[in-house]
Amino acid sequence: MEKLTSQTLPIPTNIITGFLGAGKTTLIQHLLTLKPANERWAILVNEFGEVGIDGAFFKGRPENNIYVREVPGGCMCCTSGLPMQIALNQLVSYAKPHRLIIEPTGLGHPKEVLASLQQAHYQDTFSINSTLTLVDARLVTKERYSQHQVFREQLEIADHIIATKADLYEENDQANLTKYLTQLDLATTPLTVLDNNKIALSILSSKTKFKLPETNHHEHGVSAELMDIEEELSNHGKVKVSNAKDDFYSCGWAFRPDKVFDFRQVMSELTTLDVYRLKAVMITDKGIFTFNKLDEVISCNELDESMDSRLEVITTGQLALNQIVDILENTLFAEK
Repeated sequence: MEKLTSQTLPIPTNIITGFLGAGKTTLIQHLLTLKPANERWAILVNEFGEVGIDGAFFKGRPENNIYVREVPGGCMCCTSGLPMQIALNQLVSYAKPHRLIIEPTGLGHPKEVLASLQQAHYQDTFSINSTLTLVDARLVTKERYSQHQVFREQLEIADHIIATKADLYEENDQANLTKYLTQLDLATTPLTVLDNNKIALSILSSKTKFKLPETNHHEHGVSAELMDIEEELSNHGKVKVSNAKDDFYSCGWAFRPDKVFDFRQVMSELTTLDVYRLKAVMITDKGIFTFNKLDEVISCNELDESMDSRLEVITTGQLALNQIVDILENTLFAEK
């Protein structure tokens, strides 16, 4: 086994941001395959949903020198930045990483995350490298995205913009993205069009061009109860929690590992479910699988292990969420 190099401070730190479903988790998974074997990497994941699912997608384990910490329940920089500070301090203390990657929620405030990292008490701890913003070019002609404050802010703070899912683009999609970036005065920001999530590790090395003053923290975004999911599962066997922000609504469930789902039923129900965004890690009779769905497209991959089953859905309306909750609780989650 290759000997680990010694940790040096400040820690090279990258933010990888982008709207819901832009492909952040997939890109980070690829970057982890490029990680030098003699380095420890830490990943701080912030999720809009409450039950915390993304950590399972990274297969983070100390023996792989990959350490993952999740902050569920909305924007981690809100409420005086306390959730982010606690998670960062715990992660850095435990992992002693050679690199830190931060994935904010797709509905979070990346400028505030950057500002928090650039505060005086972190200057000797973190070296802020390039911020990568992922964007699906097909969305920029849809006003729901192009006029969304967070969607625009994510692009404005980018040191490098990465257009994802290019294999799905039609003839004018890339040109529409270029036009939109010009309208935002971002024509000079480096742009890479990605069709297979393959990108060189060197993209993480350059320094960020942004030096942001500390900003006022938002008073929304973090749930009143950052519950201990594991403790709740131990006590009750099932957990259900919800969240809402900016016309997006989520509901998440977690189940103890002794609850084994029927794989065919899971695949059938999730495939036909009319939902904006869905992520899940499910223990089934065929093995453990992750499910990832954006609009009508669903993907499924096998995992080696999981401590429990979790599923999170995100919709663009409360009524739509209520309908999905009813469907799932009367089919997939129904007591038998």
